[in-house]
Amino acid sequence: MRDSFYRYLMTQRNPAGADEIQQFANNAFLDSTFPKQSTDFEEISKYLEENADYLPTMTIFDKAWQRYLDAMN
Repeated sequence: MRDSFYRYLMTQRNPAGADEIQQFANNAFLDSTFPKQSTDFEEISKYLEENADYLPTMTIFDKAWQRYLDAMN
C-alpha cells in the first residue's frame, strides 16, 4: 500500500521555499480539512477545486500528483 498524497506532499514542505509545490505543501499543512488519508486523484482534485483558495491553479496540483506517482513507483 502506498503512502497518501498528503503524506508525500508533506515531504515537499519548505517554509522559506518559493517553489510553487513547496508553497502548496506549506498551505496544505495548514488546511485542517485536507483529505489526509486519500490516495485518490479525483477525491483530492475535487476537494482542492472546491475548498483550496490557497491553490492559484490546479496545474500545481497536477505537477505535485505526477511527482507523487513517480515517488511511489
